Amino acid sequence: MCNLETEGTKYGCGTRKLRKIDCANQYCFHSMYHPKNCPDCHCDRYFGPDARETITLHTPEYCVSCQYWFQGGAQHRR
Repeated sequence: MCNLETEGTKYGCGTRKLRKIDCANQYCFHSMYHPKNCPDCHCDRYFGPDARETITLHTPEYCVSCQYWFQGGAQHRR
């Protein structure tokens, strides 16, 4: 199971800057060794616990990627 190293700002949406530690397992969906065309894929799709977490700032604001969705912008797009 792959793990993440997280570092940076922890936003209200939970998004942080991150780096993946690849487990090199072909049955892990997040690994670069997982086949792209995995037939009937029931492989592990979850990350293990964070290998390391360093939070430099807590903020209730949303990250740039999530602002549009969490603040209702997607509801107006029809």
